[in-house]
Amino acid sequence: MAELFGIPLDFAAVCAVIGAVLSGIAGLWIVRFGDRKRVDWSAALAVVVLTAVWCILGAAIGFAKPATMVAETARNLAMIAVIFRLFSADGRDESLKPTRPVLISLALVQMFQPLLVVIDQRMTGLDEVSALIFEVATLLSMLVSIGALVLLHNLYVGAAAGSRRFLRWSAIGLAGIFAFDLNLYTLAYLLGEQPAILSAMRTAVSGAMVVLIALSSNAKGANRNFNPSRAVTFQTLSLLVIGSYLLAMVLVTRSLALLGGDIARASQIVFVVLAVLFAIVWLPSQKLRAWLRVTATKHLFQHRYDYREEWLRFTQTMGRSASNGPSFHERSVKAMADITESPAGLLLTPNEEAELELTARWNWATIEVPANAGGFALAGLLERHAHILDLDETRGGIDRHGELEHVPSWLKEAEDAWALVPLIHFDRLVGAIVLARPRIERRLDWEDFDLLRVAGQQLASYLAEQAGQQALMDASRFDEFNRRMAFVMHDIKNLASQMSLLATNAEKHADNPAFRKDMLVTLRNSSDKLGALLARLGRYGSGQAKEPVKTNLSHVAKALCKRFEAVHPVKTDQVTDVYVLADPEALEQALIHLVQNAIDASEPDAPILLSVRSERLSGVMDIIDTGTGMTPEFVRSGLFKPFVSSKQSGFGIGAFEAREMVKAMAGRVSVESREGLGTRFTVSLPLSDTASLIETGHSADSDPNQSDKPKPVRLNNG
Repeated sequence: MAELFGIPLDFAAVCAVIGAVLSGIAGLWIVRFGDRKRVDWSAALAVVVLTAVWCILGAAIGFAKPATMVAETARNLAMIAVIFRLFSADGRDESLKPTRPVLISLALVQMFQPLLVVIDQRMTGLDEVSALIFEVATLLSMLVSIGALVLLHNLYVGAAAGSRRFLRWSAIGLAGIFAFDLNLYTLAYLLGEQPAILSAMRTAVSGAMVVLIALSSNAKGANRNFNPSRAVTFQTLSLLVIGSYLLAMVLVTRSLALLGGDIARASQIVFVVLAVLFAIVWLPSQKLRAWLRVTATKHLFQHRYDYREEWLRFTQTMGRSASNGPSFHERSVKAMADITESPAGLLLTPNEEAELELTARWNWATIEVPANAGGFALAGLLERHAHILDLDETRGGIDRHGELEHVPSWLKEAEDAWALVPLIHFDRLVGAIVLARPRIERRLDWEDFDLLRVAGQQLASYLAEQAGQQALMDASRFDEFNRRMAFVMHDIKNLASQMSLLATNAEKHADNPAFRKDMLVTLRNSSDKLGALLARLGRYGSGQAKEPVKTNLSHVAKALCKRFEAVHPVKTDQVTDVYVLADPEALEQALIHLVQNAIDASEPDAPILLSVRSERLSGVMDIIDTGTGMTPEFVRSGLFKPFVSSKQSGFGIGAFEAREMVKAMAGRVSVESREGLGTRFTVSLPLSDTASLIETGHSADSDPNQSDKPKPVRLNNG
């Protein structure tokens, strides 16, 4: 009795007949009950008919004959056409972009099979060539099966939930055929020959699977919607790259084996070692994966971004708790940087003078950012135009809205700085994000600008909401503080009145003159101290300030050194006579706060330096320490905030009170600090001569009798 791969022909023939019968029934079902409006109707009918022809030819003349092999190839091409039609069922070209190259590749690989059969028949008698052709044909069949299964997985996972019921039976039928073929050819490659039983059963299994394909033909799903998954697409590309890599390794090593001898074996070992080293070095590379992602997105999708995924990631990052992770401002930078796959970023926010200052940095510890990160002119330009700055264009001299002269030099010189994104909330600038250059260098395009602009507006609302909540909390705590101070002031006032009364009565009733004299001195000193304390407490919330007088800053600095002489080394450095207009008592109190903060942050023997100088129209005093320093975020959001203190027993109003006192004297307090290096507080007050000139000018302008008289000009140094 004739045999097929070791199995009696009647068993193989029975399986082939079963497959042919099932295929015939499936064909009649499609013709009679199938929905001709389905885009895959004709391709599904071709699969059923060609499966029946293949089964009949296999039973009649054998499966190794060229005619049977051509029928099998045509059947496989028809199944690929079904997958193609299912992918294009939504009628849009975008759905075909991720799949068309893979489908074309599978079709070309499948068309090599008949060519290999012809070559094998012409090379009869050459066992090594026949073995090589068998291995190549088996590997190509495995590749087709794997590619088809991956496409079917993408098809079903990427389809909308309502469309999956129209795809279910077709996907199951096609997956069953290709999964069976994958197992068959894998075993054949490992064994070096076709598995007899599985080869015989192949026709019956194919017949059963085409019945499932036929059952799907009568569902009315012509206008189903397919949404290709980017994640699945990238996984598919990765699998194809790995599969192609392994296939190339097998083919090259097998080709070298034909040479024979020690040279062939040595060449195989060298090639395998080099290939493994290449895989170890390049496959885990983040830059390689980023390049693959950018390339795939550019050529396979209409849009660069998956907006749903980007928005979910953005909101998840901003909504994360800051208890054990990055702060709110750091998360703001990360949320924007993740959109463009930037590895780092900075958050700049405007201060009271509308100048941009560094508030937070994310993964960018190396960049040097000055205290004045951007002038008010740049902040105003960003606020008016809401323009995202492409810093590469800025370095190239391209000027869109006049921003070229206002972009700071540190931002131009930082080659890693890629884009500056303004954060606009109700036409007001609440901050700006500096994004670092992505690992795979590319230029910003319209899609980047649109998405970053929308995300920046959303982020600006988050920042504004956070600032509003902080202001409400501060106001609430201030109310509590004021209520407490009212009780304290009431008690101190009563105590001062009682002590004054005691002093008066002592003058009348004390018998011992010496005792009376000492008691009076003590009581009056205590009364004076309590009165001074009461006056100081009364300044909170009163809004009243003493008239500023001409004050020598150098004398104030020397007085501070003497005051802290017994507590901590405080020294002067480059002190010159500079006269400013200030309230001496309030200025001394403000400077005491700042010097005390510097002492608390420094080592016991580390000196605090005070310097006094004249700068333009202001007198300036610097308080410099080499202590622990402060983070940019704390300087921005904690240093001058009331009730926020880095000390365990601190009340958190020292720096705030110092700044408010200086502001009441028309001055300002600024700070520069670096962690581990130290801090510089700078107190600026108007020069007395400048104020006199301004006052003289205003007086002349307000006096109509002096309008024609020349205004006196007062110059420094005579």
